[in-house]
Amino acid sequence: MAHDDNGPQSGSAIPSTGQRPVPLELLRTPPPVERADAARNRAAVLEAAARLFAEHGVEAVSMDQVAAAAGVGKGTLFRRFGDKAGLGVALLDARERELQEAILRGPAPLGPVGSVEPGVAPGERLAAFVDAYLDYLLEHLDLVRMSETAGRGARYRVGAYRFWHRHTAILLADAGAADPEHDAHALLATLAAEHVAALLPELGEQRIRAGALGLAARIVKPA
Repeated sequence: MAHDDNGPQSGSAIPSTGQRPVPLELLRTPPPVERADAARNRAAVLEAAARLFAEHGVEAVSMDQVAAAAGVGKGTLFRRFGDKAGLGVALLDARERELQEAILRGPAPLGPVGSVEPGVAPGERLAAFVDAYLDYLLEHLDLVRMSETAGRGARYRVGAYRFWHRHTAILLADAGAADPEHDAHALLATLAAEHVAALLPELGEQRIRAGALGLAARIVKPA
């Protein structure tokens, strides 16, 4: 899949090289090293944005309001985050890292990557990931939706999509899926924020979760 590397990118995203996929550990980058004043401004902006988004909804809050609440200049805010989608990506980054850490080093069945736990099949690990990802997505649905629809192909640059895809493909390969790379994209398509947001009023969380888990099970064990 071709990737457009313009636009906001999460701290967990990496450029597409067109070469052999890198190990899952390397799909994460450490947080940037910042000057003390820049770090304080960043923390103030993220705290203000999180509060305003929770109180008023993402769409109702402007960048001007975030800058005023954080006590920083509008120029500083726009230079640092670009636009509201970029601000949303920054807010999501810490939560993404928590889920990635659980996958890499947490207890089974969600993690750790590369472990062999007696009685824990790849399909069980895949179901644990789908469940955990939906928990993250539903908690931050408006922000994820904004970041994933910020521009053409934005979903594949933000939300650590390459990490989620690589992890899913590894589990599907271990389970013997016919085409793990394609099947991982197909499964993750059902977890796109725009898709979930559109279905949520009609189907509700329980049916969306059951449907995604059912699809994962069918990919692992086709009829």
